[in-house]
Amino acid sequence: MDQTIWITISEEESQQMMAMWPDIVRDITEEIENSNFSDVAKWMEKVLQYTVPGGKKIRALTLVYAYKILAPSNQFTEENIHLARILAWCVELLQAYFLLIDDIEDRSLLRRGKPCWYRFNDIGPAAINDSLLLKGAVFYLIKKYFKGKDYYVNLLETFHDIIFKTIIGQSLDLFSTSFGKKPNLDLFTMNRYNSICQYKTSQYSFILPITVAMQLAGIKDPEMLRQAKPVLSEIGHLFQVQDDYLGCYGKSDVHGKDYTDIQEGKCTWLIVVALQRAISEQRKILEECYGSPDPEKIRRVKQLFTDLDLPKAYSTYEEETYNLLKIYIQQISCELLRSLFLTLLWKLYHRMI
Repeated sequence: MDQTIWITISEEESQQMMAMWPDIVRDITEEIENSNFSDVAKWMEKVLQYTVPGGKKIRALTLVYAYKILAPSNQFTEENIHLARILAWCVELLQAYFLLIDDIEDRSLLRRGKPCWYRFNDIGPAAINDSLLLKGAVFYLIKKYFKGKDYYVNLLETFHDIIFKTIIGQSLDLFSTSFGKKPNLDLFTMNRYNSICQYKTSQYSFILPITVAMQLAGIKDPEMLRQAKPVLSEIGHLFQVQDDYLGCYGKSDVHGKDYTDIQEGKCTWLIVVALQRAISEQRKILEECYGSPDPEKIRRVKQLFTDLDLPKAYSTYEEETYNLLKIYIQQISCELLRSLFLTLLWKLYHRMI
């Protein structure tokens, strides 16, 4: 697909999504208002407006785009496209739920160029309840618009399953995080990192939107889903490695997040590869400095990443992964899935944010 065409499609669909956003907010807040909790409804609107619509909507756009590709012509109606966009907003609400909790756990400062919600007006730990409101809103919308559909139970089970797996991935991530304590670098293996990617990133970022799009399109062939999941897991792995790299070497004013992986002692692609390449003296530097909030120690870790030629290693990884995934995708028997996954892969290749 021509890059200009994809950008145009994404921009147009994003505009359609945003045109629906006031209705999504109204649906959720009116349900709370109807229970005579007007103060909670007003608060919920603030939570929604601050935490949900400001992202790049990669997951939402993926879902709608996948539905448009996979749906048979007799199902391709304005009503069904509207339902696809409602589900896309459910995925974005779920994303906001995960990010709100993640920011509290990681003690992050910025999200999408603004103070993280828990830091906004000193909300603090009360933001945990706001995250649960966001999660509840997902299932309220699914019940309102999809109860009675033949795929309703599958839809619910998919969301519940993905949430559980993502939380498992977050647990793996937290168990590998030092938070000011001396990290155990022996835990930072590629196998551990791959598990974090598969559960924390791939499940809700790629497997969820594609699975939901297939359910909405009436696709019940288990073989299609069996072929799809491994590819989507690998695409999610590439996506997470890119995030790790751009967090360290990208521009914060572009991606809108503060980079805290080093001081938090996170298990990232950079530290795993650094440990694979480091000689004994370099490993001692990592043991001394990684996981420390000291700016000088953070600087030394970043310098060591550069000394170990990690930017070049990343470029090689991205290029090789892109080419291998292209070959893998070409072997999928379903032409529609091949087209969809090649477009997804192309969109991620050399992404800058």
